[in-house]
Amino acid sequence: MNEVTEVALSTVFMSEAFGTAVLVLLGCGVVANVVLPRTKGNGADWVLISFGWGFAVFAGVYVAHASGAHLNPAVTVGMLAADKGEYAPGVAITAASTVVYLVAQFVGGMVGALVCWLAYKKHFDEAGREGVPTIDVFSTGPEIRSYGWNFVTEVIATFVLVYVILVFGQTPSELGPLAVAVLVVAIGMSLGGPTGYAINPARDLSPRIVHALLPIRGKLTSNWSYAWVPVLGPLVGGALAGVAAAVIG
Repeated sequence: MNEVTEVALSTVFMSEAFGTAVLVLLGCGVVANVVLPRTKGNGADWVLISFGWGFAVFAGVYVAHASGAHLNPAVTVGMLAADKGEYAPGVAITAASTVVYLVAQFVGGMVGALVCWLAYKKHFDEAGREGVPTIDVFSTGPEIRSYGWNFVTEVIATFVLVYVILVFGQTPSELGPLAVAVLVVAIGMSLGGPTGYAINPARDLSPRIVHALLPIRGKLTSNWSYAWVPVLGPLVGGALAGVAAAVIG
């Protein structure tokens, strides 16, 4: 049996930050392509966004292989609740490693959102001139604002994400990151309608902060009154999924 080498927390940080940055860059990028004026993809539909986010996860997971590619505080919390012992081969679950994962994910989310803005800078300017809201590129929002039910939706969607990820390792599959990508597409198409399926606090809060800070022409609102839902909902859903995985297997 090969001995697993301990992975340095600095490696974990860089892996998670870079992977989450790629995830958010490509995910926010597909939304920008659909909703911002005068892009090649302007006016496309929810199917493109769902597949775009799925492929974004696919790329991010490959980039962050060294840390087990959590890319999502809800996944980290789910593994903690499931008492897995390790976050990834060579990365023990400790207070220090938990903090490193979470900080790296939020930092990476901010970097990815910033780079997305740079890529679409002229189109954000056009959106400002035309009065098109830009927060949807960065963060989620509900179609029907009902904080309690929006919270429930995020809990359910994230539970599905994290629970299925945790049981992937018990199935005879060699799909790797593709399996997670397909899962994210399925969640987007099936459960994304009410809230836009944040299912990841770092994917939502970090870009929202960047949106608030950037000098975007006519940015209107960053929708802070809703910001707690896509943070707390996924964390609760992830924790419940971890407990369920520990009990059910």
